[in-house]
Amino acid sequence: MTDPAVTASRGRGAGVWPLIRAERAALAADLGDMTDERWETPSLCAGLTVREVLAHLTAGASLDTVRWMAGVIRCRFDFDKQVAMRLAEQLGTTPAETLERFRRIVPSTTKPALPAIAMLGETVVHGEDIRRPLGIRRDHPVEILTRVAEYYRGSDLVVVAKGRVGGLRLVADDGPFATGSGPLVSGPTLALVMAMTGRATYCDELAGDGAAILRGRCETV
Repeated sequence: MTDPAVTASRGRGAGVWPLIRAERAALAADLGDMTDERWETPSLCAGLTVREVLAHLTAGASLDTVRWMAGVIRCRFDFDKQVAMRLAEQLGTTPAETLERFRRIVPSTTKPALPAIAMLGETVVHGEDIRRPLGIRRDHPVEILTRVAEYYRGSDLVVVAKGRVGGLRLVADDGPFATGSGPLVSGPTLALVMAMTGRATYCDELAGDGAAILRGRCETV
């Protein structure tokens, strides 16, 4: 007999995959006419170019649990080394190849041992890690951003988010997202998501007594 909790979890995952595909497709379209020089722009991920972050997204959509664990063992449980190894596998020899590899995984439902909503969060956050330094703007549907924010407020999986916003009251001014108690941090849902995941530059878009506290945590956690 199938566990009802497992069935419910699968149902939620099925509803998230179309959103992931839409975010991936939008990112691929945004990067379609980039010059080779722009691909070397530093991303918001320290030490990585925008091209390398895109390869990281491709890697995440190419690894099932078995391949992920095999890589972890191969890297002797050095998770940073595993990430770097998988990124290098997907980088390709040219920026055009990097982008083509990413385009191929747009419909992929392959993932490591993570919930599908975590994959949506990775796509949104890393997409902005790429877009922001390039001056590219995407008007994400607020429904997608709200789902990502709801996930991150209760999770420290992959990236510290729940711990970063503890003791703060977060309120979106462009959607329904609200969480926590304490000094207020308010602003666009996207800025809240990016700050929750440690991107201090997005704190410029936030207001309230807790905004400076959150910025400090982005710079230290």
